Amino acid sequence: MSYDVVTIGSATVDYFADTDSELIRIDTRATSESLLAFPLGGKVLIKELHTTTGGGGTNTAAAFARLGFNAAFLGKLGSDVLGDLVLQHLAGEGVPFIGARAGQTGVSFVLNSIRDDRTILTHKGSNNMLGKADIPAFETSWVYLSSMLEQSWKTAVELVASGKFKLAFNPSTYQADMGYAKLRVVSDRAALLIMNREEACAVLGLDARRRMATIEIIDALAKIPGQIVAITDGVNGAWICADAQVLSAKPIPGLRVAETTGAGDAFAATLAACHMRGLDLARSLHYAMTNAESVLQYKGAKEKLLSWDALQAIAEAHPRQVHTHARPVGAHSFTGVTP
Repeated sequence: MSYDVVTIGSATVDYFADTDSELIRIDTRATSESLLAFPLGGKVLIKELHTTTGGGGTNTAAAFARLGFNAAFLGKLGSDVLGDLVLQHLAGEGVPFIGARAGQTGVSFVLNSIRDDRTILTHKGSNNMLGKADIPAFETSWVYLSSMLEQSWKTAVELVASGKFKLAFNPSTYQADMGYAKLRVVSDRAALLIMNREEACAVLGLDARRRMATIEIIDALAKIPGQIVAITDGVNGAWICADAQVLSAKPIPGLRVAETTGAGDAFAATLAACHMRGLDLARSLHYAMTNAESVLQYKGAKEKLLSWDALQAIAEAHPRQVHTHARPVGAHSFTGVTP
């Protein structure tokens, strides 16, 4: 079996539930926290229920396939009807499943409030159970690795250490909380490292609530020569760094956001795809943001992932300003991070 890219990560069935729950805010002397409120002991009516498949592994596999790559998904699905649904959706994208099945398929419940604020309840299930025996022999030019925990993380580490492929790595918040010292066994191997701002701060041992300049954060991560590092920061845009070159761009003004699930996966997979196609950093950043913005406008992580032709057409018809920055002089020495 030979592929352009194999994605390794989670697979879930996602339930999007729209409710009339209201957002409340609790302020203390030390912290400020926003919560979705549901009445204790009562019943909450769901105005609209939307079911689809998600998870970083399947989302990015679908993105790569739509962008013209021969992509496969490696992960662990449950031996249940939800696993059948995931396989059905993968087949619809033309993505082969090369993992194994046992246990219970992962599930996410996305609870949306009146103003589209959300809370996600996640059951990892079989996603944490990928073992060495579950991995078939395969050949690939690239591996794209996203969130893997527990046994699956150990298996992924062994695969990365022994594999003859280029690696793109997009860790989750759970993995970022492990810190650089534990994460570096994979992150230092990656040719392309992608995180959001909160995840980058967690890896570096920083307080994400402190509005430190993103260019300093990305400079601290980008310590390996030749490695490309990208950081997304929601409405503040995204940054990309390769050696001495640092670029940033803002989202499209007035973008109508329906739901944020899957936008980060669309950005990361598209950035990797552009790099694999040999695009320069500026176009890669613009294209990645364009595909993510397409996903943001609809509910569901895969609903409006773009084909390569559609992505090119939209991106070229709606250019955005990409800013060039001088990389800070001198190395930062955040928690455990060394060149």
